[in-house]
Amino acid sequence: MRASLFALILLPASVLSAQNVAPASAGTPYDPLKTFAPLTLPDPVNAYRSSNGAPGPQYWQNRADYELHAAIDTKTKTLTGSEVITYTNNSPDKLTSLWLNLEQNIYRKDSRAAAFSGGGRRRRSADPNAVTNTDGYALESVEIEPVGKAAAVKTVTVVSDTRLQIQLPESMTLEHGAKIRILIHYHYTIPGTFGGRTSWAAYKQGDIYDLAQWYPRMCVYDDLRGWDTQPYLGNEFYLEYGHFDYFVTVPSNMIVAGSGDLVNPNEVLTKTELERLAEARKSDATVMIRTAEDVNRDLASPLVGTKTWHFVMDPTRDVSFTASTTFLWDAARMNIPAGAGKPAHAALAQSVYPAESAGYEAWGRSTEFLKDSVEHFSARWYPYPWPNAVSVCGPTSGMEYPGIVFDGPDEVGKVLFWITAHEIGHTWFPMVVGSNERRDAWIDEGFNTFIDTLESDDFKGGVYGPKRDGEYAPGGGYPADEIAKVIADPEAPVIMTRADEIREKYRHPVTYFKSAFGLTMLREDILGEERFDHAFRKFIADWAFKHPSPSDFFRSMSSEGGEDLDYFWRGWYFNNWQLDLAVTSAQFVDGDAAKDVQVTVTNRGQLVVPATLRVEMEGGSHVDVRIPAETWMQQSSHVFVVATPSWAVSATVDPEHHIPDSDRTNNTLAVSK
Repeated sequence: MRASLFALILLPASVLSAQNVAPASAGTPYDPLKTFAPLTLPDPVNAYRSSNGAPGPQYWQNRADYELHAAIDTKTKTLTGSEVITYTNNSPDKLTSLWLNLEQNIYRKDSRAAAFSGGGRRRRSADPNAVTNTDGYALESVEIEPVGKAAAVKTVTVVSDTRLQIQLPESMTLEHGAKIRILIHYHYTIPGTFGGRTSWAAYKQGDIYDLAQWYPRMCVYDDLRGWDTQPYLGNEFYLEYGHFDYFVTVPSNMIVAGSGDLVNPNEVLTKTELERLAEARKSDATVMIRTAEDVNRDLASPLVGTKTWHFVMDPTRDVSFTASTTFLWDAARMNIPAGAGKPAHAALAQSVYPAESAGYEAWGRSTEFLKDSVEHFSARWYPYPWPNAVSVCGPTSGMEYPGIVFDGPDEVGKVLFWITAHEIGHTWFPMVVGSNERRDAWIDEGFNTFIDTLESDDFKGGVYGPKRDGEYAPGGGYPADEIAKVIADPEAPVIMTRADEIREKYRHPVTYFKSAFGLTMLREDILGEERFDHAFRKFIADWAFKHPSPSDFFRSMSSEGGEDLDYFWRGWYFNNWQLDLAVTSAQFVDGDAAKDVQVTVTNRGQLVVPATLRVEMEGGSHVDVRIPAETWMQQSSHVFVVATPSWAVSATVDPEHHIPDSDRTNNTLAVSK
């Protein structure tokens, strides 16, 4: 008789043996030659992109620096702006034209997005009689001038939907290393709530304006496609990095919160606000900067002219801002650890929200959630790069920009925590790691959703964890079981599908959930936390403020993680292959209960993921055996001979629902003599 064991036993390789018992063709659809075939990634290795997934020795990237001026006319709901873009061509190519994004043109009745799906994914007004279109950008003038020259000249321009082409005269084409200035004057009607990612709406004590995509922005010219000019159909952005210097003029009783650092606080804030702001910079607890009483006093005072708020941000790919008379404003210190060549330092978490959204059970905890998320993401992955992080309560809900996020007044409690963590998590993907959201939304949305799952576990010991929301396991059960249903849907697109092709029905299940759960399996079941975290941090650091492709990510994780992961990339990202591991036999060796147990596991799907085989003993103890991916390189069935410390009663594959097994009815089998 063997002694009973009531604790988990992890057996070393020396105490178990295994036999191959069946070729791939023995009554199963699994084909190892298909799963483990060599994988050719879409983007080749070259001098620009290395075999280890890092930027190559000749990697280059163009640069766009901006000086922006905007003024809001609150009566006509118009933004009037001017900009000077200093564009640097670091590519080896001569540029004969320049391309810019004009995303405000998505709201035109004749936009491609309108034909695509009623204006992309932007929300429509609840009022059927409301106007839900604008005329987009009105370009008053477009000029160019070489850097160092005094005179700007007009040039040939072509507006094509949400893009602007500037055709350069022969004398002003851009050679490698050359710079050019683009000068644009423009205005547009600010969309109402139908704007989705940018909008204005009325609140009890004044309108809130959430301004994004508010200036013509340079398209990216890269080594993969040259000018990447995908039209704006509702998916997000791919932008160039640079220095931003911007000025926002609004009525004097408005508060403006924006990306980057406010550099003229003495000109726009009261003495009391300045004192409270200084207090917040030293406080881990939330400090009120502008109270409800302050709002009431300001609204009761005569309106005197305008104020201009001046912000600076560097490096960044974009800036956004919000403005309102109704804002309450609070802030707290964020403690950012050392990293990325910088010492440990403090930054400021801030929230602005209307009075009706105040209170501890509502937006009164926004800054607390923001601070915790930034500090944990910074410690785990990469230090937060900017001096401020701002969370805005207003009409634009669930949207992110560098250093500022927009969420809605109905989001409170754990929902506000989840959405705050998610939106500020976009700092790392794609604001720091500058992937192409418009083509590969799964990189920013899925990767961000993945890091959110860890923040849900971290915040106050997991009080709002585990993360179970519309982005990740919305049914509230095992994520592996829920994603298995998505994979089994024959109409579900694969992760690598171009973002615009993914129907709304599958956007969250595939772009967010499946992409995020792929990283969860990589971390928990394939590489392990130590190897995964090291490789993921290196990927982030290598591509900080640069433009990685999916191929760079795949190479980076395989190289630094120390595994040939082609089988997983092919099955999970390039296909919707299903996984089905079955325990098809469990019996004592030679039929003797005093001996070890031999368990046959059969692979009936095409997807391969490392798994756990658990043999349960009388009394509740168990033995876990790892089933590595290599088990299935040459066969579809495998016999594990498991040394057991007492009488075995059953064998189960994936007992804790870690992997997306499509048929769990065949996962457990009683041990027979």
